[in-house]
Amino acid sequence: MTVYERALEFVRDGMTLGLGSGRASTQFIALLGAKIREGLRVRGVPTSQSSADLAVSLGIPLVSLEEGMPLDVAVDGADECDPNLDLIKGYGRALVREKVVAAAAKTFIVLFGNKPPSDVKNVPVLGTKGKLPVEVVPFAVPLARQRLRDLGCDPVLWMKDGKVGVTDNGNHILDCGVKPILNAAGFHARIRDVPGVVDTGLFVGMANVVLSGDENFNLVSEKNRH
Repeated sequence: MTVYERALEFVRDGMTLGLGSGRASTQFIALLGAKIREGLRVRGVPTSQSSADLAVSLGIPLVSLEEGMPLDVAVDGADECDPNLDLIKGYGRALVREKVVAAAAKTFIVLFGNKPPSDVKNVPVLGTKGKLPVEVVPFAVPLARQRLRDLGCDPVLWMKDGKVGVTDNGNHILDCGVKPILNAAGFHARIRDVPGVVDTGLFVGMANVVLSGDENFNLVSEKNRH
């Protein structure tokens, strides 16, 4: 069984689902589309334009967050997961909408696989991979960069195709070089206190179920938050 197939077992007819972004979410959405063609009736709230486009192409009905709340289940990937099921997300640049959708869901399911050795996502401490995305409104980038340095980060402005990258929200992202984060909730709060910071890639206390797979996303373990 793959992590995508296991995640589908949480889905019931008539549900409204949060549809994440990234590699794992793309595969889940593809499998969900196949189930809809077989008669499953669900609605989706996408976390990015790319996920919305994919869902529409597969015939998955979409609704706005307002129409869909409260969501029954949200399914998304992650870039790091620690033993407490806390996460770092945002390498795919959709962290704000991903966090909103996860918070709006009754159950938040995270899918990820591990590729040795450089892309291991199951980590002992968040920040092990040395990167934390932070979304910032454009006007505040100079201030946020300085304040993040004061907090011990090494912020680098995300560039795309030779230009400053822009999220679906019209904002920029500072990829912060970090050391392992021993107090993720506290660190998140200090960054959020910086004027102009929209959110960080720290998802603390949000995941209900984490499905971990091997490099091909075959299910290896399932962990639940108690």
